[in-house]
Amino acid sequence: MKKYSTGSMPKKNSGKRPLSLLSLVAVAIIAFSCADLELPSDGRLTMEDIFSNYQKTRNFYDRCGGWVPQVGFTYGDSPLASFCDEAHDASDNRSGVVNDWYNNRTSAFNNPLTGYINPWNHYFEGIRKCNTFLVSINDPALATYAFNEEEKSGWIADVHVLRAFYYLQLIKRYGGVPLKDVPDEVTADFSKDVRATFEQCVDFILADCDFALAVPEPANNTIGFRWYISDNDRGKVTRGFAHAVKSQAVLYAASPLWFTSGSKYTWEKAAEVTKEALDQCLLHGYELYNVPVAEDVAQNPYAYYFIQRSDPSRSVDKETIYETTALRTNVWRNAGTPITEGMSKAGAGPSQELVDSYEMKDGTQPVLGYSDADHLRPILNTTSLYDPAKPYEGRDPRFYASIYYNNSPRSLSSGVIEKEIYSLEFTSAPVNNTTFTDEGSGVVKLATTGGDPWIHTTSLGKPLASAEKSLITFEYKSNTTIANAEFFWCVDGGPVGGKSSGENIRIAQANDWTRFEYDLTAPINNLNFGAANHFFRFDLGSGAGYEISIRNFQVETFNPPPAPMPVETFVGGNCGISDRVTDVRFTRTGYYMRKFNNYKSNANVDADGLMKIFRLGELYLNFAEAAYQAYGADAPVPSTVGGSALSAREAVNAIRARVDMPPLPAMSSDDFEKRYRNERRVELAFEEHRFFDVRRWKILSETDLFVTGMKIVKSGDTYTYDRIKLKERGTNADKYLMYPIMQGEVAKMEESTGVTWQNPGWN
Repeated sequence: MKKYSTGSMPKKNSGKRPLSLLSLVAVAIIAFSCADLELPSDGRLTMEDIFSNYQKTRNFYDRCGGWVPQVGFTYGDSPLASFCDEAHDASDNRSGVVNDWYNNRTSAFNNPLTGYINPWNHYFEGIRKCNTFLVSINDPALATYAFNEEEKSGWIADVHVLRAFYYLQLIKRYGGVPLKDVPDEVTADFSKDVRATFEQCVDFILADCDFALAVPEPANNTIGFRWYISDNDRGKVTRGFAHAVKSQAVLYAASPLWFTSGSKYTWEKAAEVTKEALDQCLLHGYELYNVPVAEDVAQNPYAYYFIQRSDPSRSVDKETIYETTALRTNVWRNAGTPITEGMSKAGAGPSQELVDSYEMKDGTQPVLGYSDADHLRPILNTTSLYDPAKPYEGRDPRFYASIYYNNSPRSLSSGVIEKEIYSLEFTSAPVNNTTFTDEGSGVVKLATTGGDPWIHTTSLGKPLASAEKSLITFEYKSNTTIANAEFFWCVDGGPVGGKSSGENIRIAQANDWTRFEYDLTAPINNLNFGAANHFFRFDLGSGAGYEISIRNFQVETFNPPPAPMPVETFVGGNCGISDRVTDVRFTRTGYYMRKFNNYKSNANVDADGLMKIFRLGELYLNFAEAAYQAYGADAPVPSTVGGSALSAREAVNAIRARVDMPPLPAMSSDDFEKRYRNERRVELAFEEHRFFDVRRWKILSETDLFVTGMKIVKSGDTYTYDRIKLKERGTNADKYLMYPIMQGEVAKMEESTGVTWQNPGWN
């Protein structure tokens, strides 16, 4: 490959007027605040203004990353899974993007998948920003500030990688696109513009990434293009990100949809690039996430990984290469179970086809296919332990981490309660007919000497936390039963008495240390107790002669764990499949999405996870696919960068080992392809891969006409399971292999070039 100097790439816009940097003065309206950039009064800022100033240049560089998307439920509050065979969305009969997609109303004028962002405009805007930065930072007439060279080189490398990523997002959706490495002028001549081939676009992407990776990693680990970043660098691209872009780009280029005879992107080339990407990440500390987790937090490390926020420093999460920076999935709300407080809709209900793809725990496949066109008669594996009467028992651990099924537990809580503690002490004054003796080790002895005995505590010190339960608790020993104890609460500086929390409270006689607790929840709600300066008056009965030793006198506030209520998807159950097709709260398929969902999430707590854009698990699978296509499942592929040789089957088995699934045995090439594709479907479920995988494999016509679900009827303690076919969508035609280019863009380019740029089938 030809080498290019820093900031330079092969020119793709020959035929246009040469770029005049001076003309940028008139068109560079930069999206920064006036306060940040001290804009002139006419609102314009020249490139000289920006690149002669460190902070302005840094701000411009930061903006180049502003087009990395927030991946998640961004398609009308649904995930991309709703638009492929992973799921059927409960919004299917409500006006909106799901309804448009399912009713085949996609066109060059209306693409339901472009509501959050229009990818064509969005990513080309990002590319233009990157091009402007690269041209300007490398022009000594503009970039007159004395930048630290390592920092400057790191910025340039980062922006090359961002541009590569933006091009990758475009070609995944549209195929080949125009390639630009300099910003167009307002007066640019577009008549010579052409759509590059997919192969040419991948050439460009790889050249951008290789350029960046060739920049030396600095000794200073706080600047430059690096492998290791800090948690404060969230959102920064790394060398691992560049390798992930390369890995995905060559995998797509070698796939049936995009490979053309004579292309350099053979499976052998893809195996080489994906192996290097995997090896480089492994050599630099990336690992599959396998941190042990308590059973009342998540089912297994795989489940926990998807509800945990990544740490860019990789101190704990060593798998994530790049995670969505801000947008939580909000599964609890947008794909929630009806028993989840605050849920809005059932959203993406996993399909029966996806459920069927989860193996048994022993590694056997429960369903081998379907004997009918409607997928209502599964071909059951007679060598499997699968029991159609108990279809959800003994499955791959990833099934339980990803899908709510009939009678699956909504809560994993073991009853452990997280409490807020407000420790209080007794004061020696004021008191009434009560003696106070400090016995050491936190023990206080109180003795009553007359009528109406009482003593004050110290104030709370901070407001009581909002909680479902609040208790007064302490441990005590008492010489006799106190039948009419009472707690008053008072305001600091206020009256000696206060508002009574209740009367005739009984404290039983006890010779050994005994826990006492009194529920304050109702009095707190009724009497508004709980400010920082509030304190208690403790009344110890009605006369003399009581002696009680007390320690750990405190208020405890807490939320009880969610009730262990199962998700009932049977007809009439609390989350049951419903025939009310306009009710978006109930699943259409008999299943609910669990991946990314923290069971503690609800209207009061949003603890759901964020989607990963790149992770090590994908790199293992990318390599496995390229390697088996090139060399077979069991041929070791050597490393070119000092890593270990690895076969396709070993790579898949590394993924399976993380969830304690048995390794795949040796098998024929055809069987391995089926098992590999199934493994990819399961491991990457709901992560925006399946939508593109069925397209690049050119199996869309087989997968996306419709999906099925499971209708369960309960009679006594018996369940009857019936598969149901959901409405045909018509989104499996070949034209759906690529997005339509919006008609406005097509019309403009046809006027300029005389050629229609529209993708097949969308005219």
